[in-house]
Order: sequence, then C-alpha cells, then structure tokens
Amino acid sequence: MEKLSGFRILRMYLVISLGSAIAGAGYALFQVPHGIAAGGVSGLVVLINQFTGWPVGLMVALLNVPLLILGFYHLGGWRFLGRTVCGVAVFSVVSEIMLARMPQTLEVYPVTEDVLLSAIYAGVIAGVGTGIVFRAGGSLGGTGVIGRILQRKWGVPLSSIYLYTDGGIILLAGILLGWEAGLFAMLTLFLSGVATDHMLEGPSAVRTATIITKNPEAVSSALSKHLGRGATFWEVTGSYSKQRSAMVLCTIGRAQVNELIQVVRGVDKLAFLTIGVSHQAYGGNFQPLKESS
Repeated sequence: MEKLSGFRILRMYLVISLGSAIAGAGYALFQVPHGIAAGGVSGLVVLINQFTGWPVGLMVALLNVPLLILGFYHLGGWRFLGRTVCGVAVFSVVSEIMLARMPQTLEVYPVTEDVLLSAIYAGVIAGVGTGIVFRAGGSLGGTGVIGRILQRKWGVPLSSIYLYTDGGIILLAGILLGWEAGLFAMLTLFLSGVATDHMLEGPSAVRTATIITKNPEAVSSALSKHLGRGATFWEVTGSYSKQRSAMVLCTIGRAQVNELIQVVRGVDKLAFLTIGVSHQAYGGNFQPLKESS
C-alpha cells in the first residue's frame, strides 16, 4: 500500500475530524434531547442517559475503549486505532460541549419539539458526518467494529450483524421508552444509512448505456459526434435467436439520456437499448482517476 505523505495524513485527519464534528453536532442537537436511540453505541448511550443523566460524551468514549482494543488487534493495528480514536474523540468532545453549552446559548433548546422532525434531521446529519469520515478512511467505532471483526473472522454478513446489534438496541428503546420512540429510532437509523451511502457514492449523475445493434461502428461514431462520448463494443450472440450482433457500452451524463435515445434511434431503430444508473465515473471525459486521500 502506498505510504501517505505528511500533508495527506494531516488532511485525512482534518476531514475525519470535520465529519465526526458534524455527526456529534447532529447527535447533540436532535438525538439526545428527544431520546432517539438509533442503534449502535451512541443509541445505547442515549438509553443510559435517559435513566441516569450520565455525561453522553464520556459514555461514548468509555464504551468504545474495549471496541478499540479489539479493533487494534483484528482490524489493522495502529492505522485503525489512530483514525478511529480521532473520530471517536472528536464526536465525544463536540457532543458533550454542545449539550453543556446549548441550553445557555440558544434561545430555544431543543431547537424543535417535533420528534419526527428531530428524527429526520438526526438521521440526515449523522449520515452526512459518517459518510465524510468513511470517505477519509476513518471510523466512528461503535458496533461497526464488532461487525467488521465477525465478518473478517467467520464471514458473517454485515447486514445480519447490524440487524442484531442495532435492531436489538432499537427494540430495547421501544420496551423502555415506548414503541413510538422505537419507531422514531428506526427512521433515524434508516435515514442515516441513506445519507451515508449518498456521501460515499455521490449523486447518481452518471448513466451507463448498453446497446445491442447490428451497426456498432455507426452507433459508436454517432455517440462520439453528437454526445462527445466514447464507446466500446464487442461481438455477442443472442441466447434465443443465436444471431450475432454487437454490444456497445457507453457512459454518459444524466442530462444526456434523452439525446442518447434519439441518437441510437436515428442510426438503428431495431437496436435494443438499456440504461442503468451509475454513481461515479473516472477517466476519459469524466473526472480524472486520482487518489481521494
């Protein structure tokens, strides 16, 4: 693996800190005040805080200590530990400071009494922050550490692990705080996953077109001329008709879909065209292929 320069290491830790701070702010603004225990260590801490009043940031840090030790031995040693400690520390400090200061600095706290609105914003902000951390190669610790260890050691699917850990905490929230609280927590967890995926993959601004045609050279030439996009084609055989044709593969921008359909129709009205959603494209006429960290 390529050794990172000092500047790239500094940038990586700054990005991890930024994402962790965003996640911690959302946690303090929307989750904790309304007791939204949306799975993971942070959700368990919300439950404990509801009944004991113990400091949230301190509990997040302490509950992550054994998980950090496990991760150190099973998930990459110092490389894992440094990035995860940074994420957990910033998340804990930011959330604790905000919870201590916001009641004195904000005119209205919590910022909204609407629990549904809080559940939505808690999920979105947490997902944005977590996605930034993941893109920088960091981690916020929690039950994800256990999931990655079990997946690596015994091949247990991450989805199953998260179902049991996060689902168990949400179920516990429903039992202790009422089933409506459990439903809000489930909504927050779902939106957090969606927002995290969006941050990792980006908006679906790219489309991949697959064209089955008898005239691959003419189709490719037309795509290049009218859309400014290159294409690749190769010979294929229909499984039912046993006829030989060519498959043309072309990646385009989302706004070019209708124009592509018109171009293909103008060259070969008998062509078979499918258009799929892609999230990112690198090289060629798209953004250059380069390291992100």
